[in-house]
Amino acid sequence: MKFIDKAKIHVKAGDGGNGCVAFRREKFVRMGGPSGGNGGKGGDIIIQADSSLKTLMDFKYKKHFKAERGQHGSGSNKHGRSGRDLILKVPVGTVIKDTETGKIIADLVKDGQSVVVAKGGKGGKGNAAFKTSTNQSPDYAEEGQVGEEKWIELELKLLADIGIIGFPNAGKSTLISILSHAKPKIADYPFTTLTPVLGVLQFDYGKSVVLADIPGLIEGASEGAGLGHEFLRHIERTKALLHLIDISDFREREPIDAFITINNELAKYSPKLLEKPQIVVGNKIDMLSDRSEIDKLKEYFEKEGYSFIPVSLVTKEGIDQLIGKIAELYEKYLNKSSQPV
Repeated sequence: MKFIDKAKIHVKAGDGGNGCVAFRREKFVRMGGPSGGNGGKGGDIIIQADSSLKTLMDFKYKKHFKAERGQHGSGSNKHGRSGRDLILKVPVGTVIKDTETGKIIADLVKDGQSVVVAKGGKGGKGNAAFKTSTNQSPDYAEEGQVGEEKWIELELKLLADIGIIGFPNAGKSTLISILSHAKPKIADYPFTTLTPVLGVLQFDYGKSVVLADIPGLIEGASEGAGLGHEFLRHIERTKALLHLIDISDFREREPIDAFITINNELAKYSPKLLEKPQIVVGNKIDMLSDRSEIDKLKEYFEKEGYSFIPVSLVTKEGIDQLIGKIAELYEKYLNKSSQPV
């Protein structure tokens, strides 16, 4: 299934039904007396979060959604039936915005959470509702109100505890496949991962964290280069980051430069992203001829306030230490709230 994380749709709530003008036919009752019923309320458009959904694919081809209108009132004081609400299901983590104003209507972060994005029109009153002591035979009724309609934007931001970031080919997909049961596509060329991948790391004591492989980050990502502009938004939901860098002899760029470049892109997109705790993971130590390089990098990153864990995703060296560090991070930051920061 293709990953769709943005959609623009038009929603139209149901119009209210019209009130009815009618009179009873009874002896000794002037004009039979008013008996027109009220019109029914139009159906609402409701958007609801559903944890079984992972993409906004349902909104890729169908763009217009309309709820049922209320039925008109009728004689004998019969009120029209209210229109059925239309419930649209979206993945948990979907942000809903009003296209015209840019205002956020709702941020659905819990399964089952819902919001009315367009209210149905109120039904019109029938002439029976206007009868008074001085107006015994009203011969008028109200029309139903028009239901709300608007264009809205749906934007999915994945809910994950930890985001895995780094340049293409740093080994993010391999790392998430080792730490969790995720099975991303893995190959030796850039942009293997074209969509964010979620996985779950289960600790021995029963707790777990959700990991997200964030693809497409390169220099200029915050300005739309590569795939970064499409997926930087998913980092906003994470509580912490694993920053993967290539420290092998065959690296394409210096590890510290790579780290600084990616962090600069995060800062350009949103300075708040740099406030998240980061663990720096130095990958491909099996391809490092001089291991004194590890000590130099460890000294640099710890001086800058980051934990540095050297690993080999091929030989699995350092993976246990990394899991231990993630567990420490969980106890210190992630276990304090179930909500994204």
